[in-house]
Amino acid sequence: MNILYFLIGCSVVLALGFLGAFFWAQGNGQNDDLFTPSMRMLIEDDEETPDETPPSI
Repeated sequence: MNILYFLIGCSVVLALGFLGAFFWAQGNGQNDDLFTPSMRMLIEDDEETPDETPPSI
């Protein structure tokens, strides 16, 4: 029965750690820009794409 108390305590500490990390990320602006990631796939990057012509034989 003592191991259950230990495991419950460990899970509460772990959950509080994840909650603290979440609030830290929100406070540092992790999710401030919600528009750009959804539009990034629509923007063509011509200079970064390699030439896709197949080699001639």
